[in-house]
Amino acid sequence: MTTIIASIVALLVGGALVWLSTRFVFKQKFAGRLAEAEKEAEVIKKNKLLEVKEKFVNLKADLEKQVSARNAKLQSAEARLKQKEMMLNQRHEDLSRKNAELDGAKENLSAQLEVVEKKKAELDKLHARQTEQLEILSGLSAEEAKERLLESMKEEAKSEAVSYVNEIMDEAKMTANKEAKKIVIQSIQRVATETAIENSVTVFHIDSDEIKGRIIGREGRNIRALEAATGIEIVVDDTPEAIVLSGFDPVRREVARLALHQLVQDGRIHPARIEEVVNKVRKQVEDEVVETGKRTVIDLGVHGLHPELVRIIGKMKYRSSYGQNLLQHARETANLCAVMAAELGLNPKKAKRAGLLHDIGKVPDDEPELPHAILGMKLCEKYKEKPDICNAVGAHHDETEMQTLLAPIVQVCDAISGARPGARREIVEAYIKRLNDLEQLALSYPGVVKTYAIQAGRELRVIVGADKIDDKETENLSNEIAKKIQDEMTYPGQVKITVIRETRAVSYAK
Repeated sequence: MTTIIASIVALLVGGALVWLSTRFVFKQKFAGRLAEAEKEAEVIKKNKLLEVKEKFVNLKADLEKQVSARNAKLQSAEARLKQKEMMLNQRHEDLSRKNAELDGAKENLSAQLEVVEKKKAELDKLHARQTEQLEILSGLSAEEAKERLLESMKEEAKSEAVSYVNEIMDEAKMTANKEAKKIVIQSIQRVATETAIENSVTVFHIDSDEIKGRIIGREGRNIRALEAATGIEIVVDDTPEAIVLSGFDPVRREVARLALHQLVQDGRIHPARIEEVVNKVRKQVEDEVVETGKRTVIDLGVHGLHPELVRIIGKMKYRSSYGQNLLQHARETANLCAVMAAELGLNPKKAKRAGLLHDIGKVPDDEPELPHAILGMKLCEKYKEKPDICNAVGAHHDETEMQTLLAPIVQVCDAISGARPGARREIVEAYIKRLNDLEQLALSYPGVVKTYAIQAGRELRVIVGADKIDDKETENLSNEIAKKIQDEMTYPGQVKITVIRETRAVSYAK
């Protein structure tokens, strides 16, 4: 028993010793690790403090920059305010000075007006006194004297006017016939000269005058070959960088122009080459004529025409009548006929066909001695056009009797196309553009509400707002628009400007 107790005691003492030793060892080990951890924590703390200080320094620098920028803005704003304050003070001083000057001027003006009123009163007294003296001397009152003076002046003016009128009438009778003939001859010369030049001359431009010698050739053989092949007179003179092609057939002139262009571009100019190029160009022009005719009838929607009529329509491109291109005139007349026929309840396609064909007699191949309307009618009959179309073509100048309603429509539309302002010198697009320019020019003035170009451009209606312009200003506006049109635009004849101002009152009964 004692042995067991001793063993137990020994065991407990041994366990206690082992526990104490183990605890001591662990305590030393943990103390070392704790010291190391404390050192690492101290290092981390120092690093964090350095980072915080660096961030603080950066934030402080940024804040100082922002503060300095705001201070600069405030200083500039303060400087501007001071400058504006100085300007306002200066203006206030100027206004005060001007007000003082105006007050002084008003006082001077009042004094002058008082002097004028006194002078006027004195003059009235003198005038009344002189009138009384004159009445006493003449034995007549002022009204009676005026009436007698007016009667005598009327009688004298009547006698002088009758004498002057008689003299003018006698002079007019003596010179009227002579002056009328002179005016007519001058008008014919001016118009005929421009038309003849446009219809008979084409100018061919060249790069240098050296080419003229090559076109003439040795002893003139090249130019003679050109004239013989084209039937056009080629004029080579002192005109710089230009050669004149003269002839009354525009197709031949076009052939000569294109042939010259190809010869000059190619550089080989001799009689054999000239004949070859002229034949080639003539074929090209004939093809272009046919193509132009086809394109025209397709554009207008006219179908079933004989190929020869299509070729004649294409030839119109190279013809002109009184300065107006014949093909453009025919297209315009065709469109006008279609519109008018539709308004009257007739067939617009037939009317368009007749309008397109009405002047084909102006471009025949053999130039017979017949009026162009009759010749056009015969061509239409030859190529199986319907009788009403043939009659409309032949009767549009009253050479034959009108048998259908198409004839007067074609006649009227032909007159409209040829007689509208500017028709003889510009195409339809240019005519429409001129009307638009007229309307836009008037619209540019303040107070103008609407504008309408009417009477084929002979009159411009301008509608103004009644609340923007008074009656007096309408007269000034009309004169200003007329002057601006006269200075800035080109137009035939004269343009009438009518300014309309009206007041409208509108109410509704409910």
